Amino acid sequence: MGTLGSQVMCDNIPGLVNKQRQLCRQHPNIMQAIGAGIKDWIGECQHQFQNHRWNCNTIERDHNVFGRLLLRSSREAAFVYAISSAGVVHTLTRACSQGELQSCSCDPTKKGSSRDAKGAFDWGGCSDHVEHAMRFSQAFVDAKERKERDARALMNLHNNRAGRKAVKRLMSLECKCHGVSGSCSVRTCWLALADFRRTGDHLRRRYNGAVQVVMNQYGTGFTTAQRHLKRPSKNDLVYFEDSPDYCIRDQESGSVGTGGRVCNRTSRGVDSCEVMCCGRGYDTSHISRNTKCECKFHWCCAVHCRDCKLDVDVHTCKAQT
Repeated sequence: MGTLGSQVMCDNIPGLVNKQRQLCRQHPNIMQAIGAGIKDWIGECQHQFQNHRWNCNTIERDHNVFGRLLLRSSREAAFVYAISSAGVVHTLTRACSQGELQSCSCDPTKKGSSRDAKGAFDWGGCSDHVEHAMRFSQAFVDAKERKERDARALMNLHNNRAGRKAVKRLMSLECKCHGVSGSCSVRTCWLALADFRRTGDHLRRRYNGAVQVVMNQYGTGFTTAQRHLKRPSKNDLVYFEDSPDYCIRDQESGSVGTGGRVCNRTSRGVDSCEVMCCGRGYDTSHISRNTKCECKFHWCCAVHCRDCKLDVDVHTCKAQT
C-alpha cells in the first residue's frame, strides 16, 4: 500500500487520536493485520459469554463496535479492553512468525543454549516474537488513554496491560528431540503462542474475579472499593461501576436486554430459561432442521449419509412488557 493509500485508510478510521493515526500511517501492513484479527477476538468474547445475559453483542455501524456499553466502567468493559489488547498482541505475534510483516520475524533473542526443568536445550526453530507485538500494542492501543489520564483511562490502561500479559504468560516451550533411535540426548526448543482460546479462558477467569476499585487520594492509582480485599495485581481486571441490568433493554447503559434470546428449558445454569429470561417466561417454537443421519462408511474411503429432518422445540425469552 502506497503512502497516499495508507493516509486515506488511516484518516478514515473513526475514533483514533493523533498518535494512533501517526502509527497507522507509518505501519499500514500492521494495521491491516490488526483489522483482519478483530473478528477473532470479538468471536472469542462472544464464545466466552454465549450463554449469559450479556453475550458480548456488537453494534453495527458504531465506531467502537460495542456501543454505549463501553461508556460504563463495568467489569464487562474491563473484559472487552483486556481481550482486545490481547487480541492485538496475539495477531501481531502470529503475523511476525509467519513472515507476513517486514518489520519483524522470529524472536532474534532466542539464541544459544538454555535450561528448563528437564535439563539443557538449544534454542532453535522460530520462537514467537511476542515482545515486539507487546511493544507495538502498548504504543498503539494505549495512546488514547495516555492522552486522557483520568480515572477511566487508568482503568483501561490497567486492563489493556492485563490482556497483553495474558498472551505472554500462556506461551509454552515446545521442543524436538534429537539423538540415536529417537533418544533425547539433544533438544531443540522454541517459545510458541498458545491457542487464543486459552487466552480467552484465562481472561474469563479474571473477569469472574475482577476487583472493584476506587481511585486513591492522589489520583495516581487504585485501592479496592471494599477495604478488606487485597489490592489488585497487574494480572487482575479492575472496574469502577456495577454492571447494568442486562435483563432489560436500556439505551443509556448499552444493554439490549434478553428478549428473543434462545434459552435452555432443561438447564439449571445461566443459560436456563429461568435465568436468561429474568422471570418473564419464554415462548416455544416447533421447527424442523436438516441433519445428516444413517451415516455409513464405504471402503475405501467415503462416508455416505442421508439427509433427515429433525423436529425440535426452540425456546426464546419473552420481551419485556
